[in-house]
Amino acid sequence: MNSATFRCVFALTLISSLVLVGCGSDNNAEVTQKPKFEIDKDPYPSTYHPAPSVATLITNVTILDGIGSKIENGSVYFDDGKIVAIGADIDVPKTAKIIDGQGKWVTPGIIDTHSHLGVYPSPSVQSHSDGNEMTRPVTAEVHAEHAVWPHDPGFQRALAGGVTAMQILPGSANLFGGRTVTLKNVPDRTMQDMKFPNAPYGIKMACGENPKRVYGNKGGPMTRMGNVAGYRQAWADAQNYQRTWDQYYADYDAGKDPKVPKRDLKLETLVGVLEGEIIVHMHCYRADEMTVMMDVMREFNYKIGSFHHAIESYKIADKLAENNVCSSMWADWWGFKMEAYDTVKENIPMVHAAGACAVVHSDSDLGIQRLNQEAAKAWADGLRAGIEISQAEAWQWLSANPAKSLGIFEYTGSLETGKHADLVLWSGDPFSTYSQAELVFIDGGLIYDRTSPDSWPVSDFELGQVGEGDAK
Repeated sequence: MNSATFRCVFALTLISSLVLVGCGSDNNAEVTQKPKFEIDKDPYPSTYHPAPSVATLITNVTILDGIGSKIENGSVYFDDGKIVAIGADIDVPKTAKIIDGQGKWVTPGIIDTHSHLGVYPSPSVQSHSDGNEMTRPVTAEVHAEHAVWPHDPGFQRALAGGVTAMQILPGSANLFGGRTVTLKNVPDRTMQDMKFPNAPYGIKMACGENPKRVYGNKGGPMTRMGNVAGYRQAWADAQNYQRTWDQYYADYDAGKDPKVPKRDLKLETLVGVLEGEIIVHMHCYRADEMTVMMDVMREFNYKIGSFHHAIESYKIADKLAENNVCSSMWADWWGFKMEAYDTVKENIPMVHAAGACAVVHSDSDLGIQRLNQEAAKAWADGLRAGIEISQAEAWQWLSANPAKSLGIFEYTGSLETGKHADLVLWSGDPFSTYSQAELVFIDGGLIYDRTSPDSWPVSDFELGQVGEGDAK
């Protein structure tokens, strides 16, 4: 056999052996899967622990329960951090602490839907300015909680005004400014120690002048139509990202071994909105823009929890009610820029009277100290205009409605059996400028006692900054 013939026979033999091997292989062998990749949706969990509390009965008080009822000469009993009973005649254990509130009032704690405490803390200096990531129009990946400075003295000032919880937001420079966080207003060492357990995240968005002012000379958007195009493109990108992950999980569940998609923290936050896990809170003044944003909401099927500032909500109160969107408003701020020009002092009561969700908010380290008075101004302006709203109904603007817009109403915002004992004992009618928050309870723990200055929370930052007499 010559060499050419040998090579031919060898090749045929090799091919035959490969065919036989192939025929004997198991084409149905199972794919070995790597572990399924799951995104941790709560990587910065709350470490909040309620302050120590004792079973307490506050009696002989006027009660506004936060959901529209007023109880004269009533009592509220709480134990183990929860409301146990509320009414005119309550039986309690002999061991319960009794507080006689003759001539005083009790309300749910105030909840501020719009605060920048901790991210724009006092003292107001550039090194503390952490509220606006003004680098791109869409910065949905940033979290306000990662900039909250718990030693901001503003938290204690707000506590003295009866504020028991608040939403901390990024600023309004961007179309999407980042995630918000809801805090219990308790003095503590870290943001996580203040973080409201089980409260959903929010995302801050902004309409109108602010984004176009910031980005008009930086490549846009520079117009309101550019703003809307920016929102829509971001939501469309989020939908594509959502489909990518849905396909990954579908392939994995089908027994395949798909490649894990690359994470995008910006789009991850936006997908959280589309999946109903993150609530939109939108800086928006004008009625026409709020209407457009509700159109965009329906186009991409997400939920706006509240328009913030919303000075023209009175013009579209019926549309807000139809879409179940709250308005977080000032009592009488207006006129400081063009989009803030066309308001009326009856804005809040007009929204309420239309059956929409009205909220009084601060957006101010000073205003947060007197939100009860801000609500009182709006209530009185409504009465003068012939809009008959009771004090009991109006208190919803400060507790129940804010809680609903933040997704925490099942826990707080009203004095109902089983809810957190977050409440305030006022020296008198809380709609009076002369009344003060005397006792503030959070989860049943006494966090603030106006009659005991030595017990008042003091920010670590303030220690040594003021004299002993000045502190009091």
